Amino acid sequence: MKIAVVGATGMVGEVMLKVLAERNFIGKTDELILVASERSVGKQIDYNGDMLTVVGLQTAVDMKADIALFSAGGETSLEWAPKFAAAGTTVIDNSSAWRMDPTKKLIVPEINASELTKEDKIIANPNCSTIQMVLVLAPLHKKYNIKRVIVSTYQSITGTGVKAVQQLENEYAGVQGEMAYKYPIHRNAIPQCDSFEENGYTKEEMKLVRETKKILSDNTIAVTATAVRVPIVGGHSEAVNVEFSNDFDVNEVRNILHHTDGVVVQDNNDTYTYPMPMYAQGKDDVFVGRIRRDESQENTLNMWIVADNLRKGAATNTIQIAEYLIAAKLV
Repeated sequence: MKIAVVGATGMVGEVMLKVLAERNFIGKTDELILVASERSVGKQIDYNGDMLTVVGLQTAVDMKADIALFSAGGETSLEWAPKFAAAGTTVIDNSSAWRMDPTKKLIVPEINASELTKEDKIIANPNCSTIQMVLVLAPLHKKYNIKRVIVSTYQSITGTGVKAVQQLENEYAGVQGEMAYKYPIHRNAIPQCDSFEENGYTKEEMKLVRETKKILSDNTIAVTATAVRVPIVGGHSEAVNVEFSNDFDVNEVRNILHHTDGVVVQDNNDTYTYPMPMYAQGKDDVFVGRIRRDESQENTLNMWIVADNLRKGAATNTIQIAEYLIAAKLV
């Protein structure tokens, strides 16, 4: 097989290469094509001891990969994903470009990979903050039927990119430099992730609203979100309040989540065990804890959900979709 990684020199692209190597995705007879913008063409990147040369987008289209893993931003994806698809390549796109397109599938493999067919040539990877939340919500929705979700996120600066990581490092060191945010992020919390929409919510907040409904195939679920950027690098954290149609037993909730693929329950107050980004960093699972009944309202649950936004929130989920496509013989 030929596998292309588009945006191979970016922050998510680098993690994709790491995850591909860890999962032994590229076999001895497979070809890995590293793709980036014109300014990176010709650059050499080490993959598992082999030095590979970065190629441009048109060259990559002409090479007719079986699968292209895209993490190159929305504009690049809108322009180039159809060109790859027209050449017979199945594109799995990590940007927001195709997520809410009604003709494109929005996939978290543990939840809805079975929707995929051979005809799906552009497949959307959900937003990082959405993936970790819906992976926990899906089995609970099945059992108790979700009416409403209130989520507040505490999001890693790595979701913004290299520029934001550099800003935080500069501020730690007391060095003046280029800023990814309008304000200092060191010792601060910025209640704006992405730009504002007309309704006063940010794009990040509305991704949580819209994508949750699409992935869970239920437009009746009410979702409201507040997304906050915090000076953390290990992953995103979310305080999630869920109102169900039906009552639940908290121990049964823990048991359901304990048996959910990709979810790890860390929930023991006696040993101070709960999810934190410092433990989630570098791992592919979604961690959930602080599971407790909301005593202010019936049939309502509080949880704390944490995941590495560059892995399950981006690179790992993309690669898991590719693994499913191959296993199901859809490519």
